[in-house]
Amino acid sequence: MISRSSMYAIRGGDTIQVLKTAEELNKLGVTAEVFRACDSISYDKFDLLHFFNIIRPSDHLYHIKRSGKPYVVSTIYVDYSEFDRNRRNWVHKSMLGFLGQSRSEYLKNLYRFANKQDTMVSSEYLLGHKRAVQKVLKNASMILPNSSSEYQRIARSFGFSGIHQVVPNGVDLELFSQIPEDIERQEKILCVAQIYGLKGQLELIRACKKLNIKLELVGNSPPNHSHYYELCKASGGDNVKFTEFVPQEKLVELYASSMVHAMPSWFETTGLSSLEAGAMGCKLVVGTGGDTRDYYKADTWFCKPQDQHSIENALVQALNTPNSNKLKEIILSQYNWRRAAEMTLKAYETVLNRPLGHFEPG
Repeated sequence: MISRSSMYAIRGGDTIQVLKTAEELNKLGVTAEVFRACDSISYDKFDLLHFFNIIRPSDHLYHIKRSGKPYVVSTIYVDYSEFDRNRRNWVHKSMLGFLGQSRSEYLKNLYRFANKQDTMVSSEYLLGHKRAVQKVLKNASMILPNSSSEYQRIARSFGFSGIHQVVPNGVDLELFSQIPEDIERQEKILCVAQIYGLKGQLELIRACKKLNIKLELVGNSPPNHSHYYELCKASGGDNVKFTEFVPQEKLVELYASSMVHAMPSWFETTGLSSLEAGAMGCKLVVGTGGDTRDYYKADTWFCKPQDQHSIENALVQALNTPNSNKLKEIILSQYNWRRAAEMTLKAYETVLNRPLGHFEPG
């Protein structure tokens, strides 16, 4: 299982997806090992390779060529184009809006490589971003998008018509299935996410200040986004608390003590913290961009990330509507890492045309 070189230095939802899927696959009797794209890998030990993040195709090309092994791809296809067209920095907004999606991603990846924030594993990537993505997709034995909506976007963007199997994201049932009895839920908004423009925290801060509601933001800013973080801190008042990155096991109490989890993102393939919060009984406010409607069908209010009034309305409705707990039930039964691993294993067996491990459906 191969993910971006920065997966530990800059931890995101994809980091959790890789590690938790591997953990559950090993419980099912499959030897699943996790590598960064920059690591040296003894390919002979493995039956197939499993890549993550199609928008980082440099990570894939090198290992595809060197290994000669069949491979699958968890695409995690995030589309930043709408966010790029609405950036606050007019230079970035004008340049990235003019370049378009693929050229923008190409420029961003080159910037990361030049600043040593990531590793360019394959120089073939220099021939073009879209070309690299299409090559990875064309030669994949199967792709594993997180939703039907994600697959449809890939098909439209890259002309892909190959084999796919939807493998939804999940939550850790050992952590996020029981709400501690000694914790009282407060009329408070929680947002667990990296703090940068895509996630929409600034408008969330302004909405909570307008409504005079307590807000806690949990997370750090990724590289190149410190200005946005400082802008959020400057805009926050006494009702806004900033907490740095918190490990998953320590999020349990934060989720359990919050009435609403709000993440008004411009784009999410899932939004893992929203899934975790929903499993812990929080009502949700989420952005309309991406694939969120494939996951959140109860106890959820949608908002436009650029529209403070829309966020305010969603927060008010979420705070004043009783929780049906339908979302919690859906997440715990359908969106957990055990089920994701079972579906991933079925995909592996389809590709290899033989059983692996000791698979017993849960």
